Amino acid sequence: MKKIIFSEKAPKAIGPYSQAVEMNGMLFISGQIPINPVTGTIPEGIEAQTEQVMQNIAAILEAAGYSFKHVVKSTCLLSDMSNFKAMNAVYGKYYSENSPARAAFAVKELPMNVLVEIETIAMK
Repeated sequence: MKKIIFSEKAPKAIGPYSQAVEMNGMLFISGQIPINPVTGTIPEGIEAQTEQVMQNIAAILEAAGYSFKHVVKSTCLLSDMSNFKAMNAVYGKYYSENSPARAAFAVKELPMNVLVEIETIAMK
């Protein structure tokens, strides 16, 4: 059965979608952008934005009873591929071993003009 996952420690959805959905031992986390869930602000710079995104993902993983060790796939969306190296350095801190499969793309524009968005799939 499909279970909707919500964490107060991650930003509320800004559209008609759930933060995450769990079904059959798989957790699908919607693309997270770097909104601080407490202040509603977006930090400046790709490193700070990636860190906020990863903290948002961590909060949703925790709310669902998962951790980064359960992540099997990430999709990273960047406003500009020139930010890839800096994003990758922050992202890599969360996956020091047994990294998930991943794709990274530059897109024309992201919601709220952020620099990075990351969606995540985890599995138990």
